Amino acid sequence: MSNVNNKNISLEILISTKGRDSLDFLRNIFVNNNSHSNSVLIINQTENSNFSCPSTGKIKLINKNEIGLSKSRNLAIHSSTADICLVADDDIVYVKDFDKIILNAFSNNPNADIITFMMKDFDGKLFKQYPKKKLHDKNTLSSVNSVVIAFKRDSIISNNIKFDNNFGLGSIFQTADEYVFLRDAMNSNLNIIFQNEVILSHDIISSGKDAGSDRVLFAKGALFYKYYNFFSFFKLLHYVYLMFIFKYISITEVIPKYLTGLRGIFQYIKVNNENK
Repeated sequence: MSNVNNKNISLEILISTKGRDSLDFLRNIFVNNNSHSNSVLIINQTENSNFSCPSTGKIKLINKNEIGLSKSRNLAIHSSTADICLVADDDIVYVKDFDKIILNAFSNNPNADIITFMMKDFDGKLFKQYPKKKLHDKNTLSSVNSVVIAFKRDSIISNNIKFDNNFGLGSIFQTADEYVFLRDAMNSNLNIIFQNEVILSHDIISSGKDAGSDRVLFAKGALFYKYYNFFSFFKLLHYVYLMFIFKYISITEVIPKYLTGLRGIFQYIKVNNENK
């Protein structure tokens, strides 16, 4: 039985960063909170393996000479120890008492394996349009940014849920890593719910806002093929159409963007065949 109702339940923040030689960046992340209230696990992708942090009992640092956000996330999950884990990056600012919001959400939803929250930009506006429903489905998962994902560690570990190393910054397909993670969790029958409370602020200039870029179109093609196979060609066409309707791309870009997505599909097929 889960111990989420226990008042002593622990929370661990899993921060992915790179090239750090100090922990000064933590001040901004926890400017509204006591940074020593919760355990913090930092995965620092760096060539400087000699950098270490003072032992505080709450902060743990792992230096790893590799690249790839998904690899960083997976190492963090594997190295985590708390009951509840929160995915994090190095450029966010938590709202006051964010930890209480998260722990209360799990306490009030004891059957939830994963809970996603909301974020706002630095002007105080909601980062995106969030779902109206409580229980996530395949469509609402696309509204989730990785840094608002909290999960029961035991549920993720026991079901062998990982971030796909082919997706995410520093990978072949440089986005959709959180969607693949959540979709795999859903396919394993984990209970994923949405809590309509803001836990952090983030700059509006984000990888998740670059919907019409070649980088995103290339990854979208791969993502569509991963889940829809032959129908991915139609899913991609619909996505490009939406990018035009919402003015992320111009009419002259429609065909080039679709071709970029096609390259993503064929690259995914190649990578998938090589991995078999």
